[in-house]
Amino acid sequence: MPKIDQGVDPGRYQVIPRTLIFITDGNSILLIKGAPKKRLWANRYNGIGGHIERGEDVHSAARRELFEETGLQTTRLWLVGTVMVDAGEDTGIAIYILHGVYEGGALQPSAEGDLEWIDQANLNAYALVEDLPLLLPKILGLEPGTPPFAAQYDYDDQDRLRIRFG
Repeated sequence: MPKIDQGVDPGRYQVIPRTLIFITDGNSILLIKGAPKKRLWANRYNGIGGHIERGEDVHSAARRELFEETGLQTTRLWLVGTVMVDAGEDTGIAIYILHGVYEGGALQPSAEGDLEWIDQANLNAYALVEDLPLLLPKILGLEPGTPPFAAQYDYDDQDRLRIRFG
């Protein structure tokens, strides 16, 4: 199919692609506490991830982000979910969520924040970004090979996040 047939139209709804990665080691999960000066989720815990750059597929972007933010390298990542975020603009966010198993290696600090292995049973004791209390049980409950879940996020009139799973 030629490029012209791909249907790219600036008038259509478009998305910015991102990855969000969760690495587990037994009952522990690796999270990053956002650096205090971060514009988004400062001092709150989130998965590892970032933007998918031109020329990258989801897995190569996830491996790159994982290495940049943690120093870890893995080839064992699998897609567990997708989230479409409608922030009320002409451009939304498409998040590809991946799960991986720790394969060893020392964590390397990054400017993004501090890395911590957290026991899954104690997650409620941490200042998680607002979607993780609903998202993590879905992610951690999926076995490799299970079809990925789909979710949609948007905001109500009071700018509160709404989460719907498909």
